[in-house]
Amino acid sequence: MNTTLKLSRIFQTSHRKAVLGIAGLALVGGAFAGPAVTATAAQNAPTTQVVAQAAAQAPATKPLDDIASKPANADVKHDYQLQPNFYYCGPAATRIALSASGHDLSQDEIAAKLGTTEAGTNSAVEITKVLNQVRGGEAYKTTSMGEAVTPAKMDQLQADIVRALSDGRPVVANIAGTAYDTDGVAHSFPGGHYLTVVGYSDQGRTVEIADPANPQGAVHYKMTTIDLANWMATRGYSA
Repeated sequence: MNTTLKLSRIFQTSHRKAVLGIAGLALVGGAFAGPAVTATAAQNAPTTQVVAQAAAQAPATKPLDDIASKPANADVKHDYQLQPNFYYCGPAATRIALSASGHDLSQDEIAAKLGTTEAGTNSAVEITKVLNQVRGGEAYKTTSMGEAVTPAKMDQLQADIVRALSDGRPVVANIAGTAYDTDGVAHSFPGGHYLTVVGYSDQGRTVEIADPANPQGAVHYKMTTIDLANWMATRGYSA
């Protein structure tokens, strides 16, 4: 399928009712307030000051520069489980990720830690907190995609996926809407959903997804990282 066509179809409104997968709310509050304030201040600053600030804040390397030494392909062993109800996608996706490091918690135990209710799991922030709490340490970080999914954010996602999975840590993504896998099959979750990235190929340009609630029946499918990034618009991921 033509990539341009695929990307445009992601933003079409789905009329199909989601069978499972009420996920969390989009990342809000501090996640977005900081950049908005910074942008407003920059508009009023002298040009030389803005240039200096941009130079100081620019990363020393691009996101993909430091993954050249990582494996071109990775597949993390994990224990898959379907979510048992329409609102447990957060606990189920988190459980899949934790199983890769040998942590055998039930979905109910994880739901209690996440604060999951019938309204779902609030955001990727809670997922990150529980992943680090159970595993120990601070390996997982939360990244917000924001409404504008730029090439830079796509590169960052690719780099984060490669680093996390090559370290044996599956990535938990908070998505919403419709996206197409590499076989052209549509996956639609208008109300939002959590799923787990358990593998990648072609240096992270394609990912393998373990979906705890897949109405099509195939619990694992592949998707381009670009399509996954657009699927996470307004939301975020834990990697």
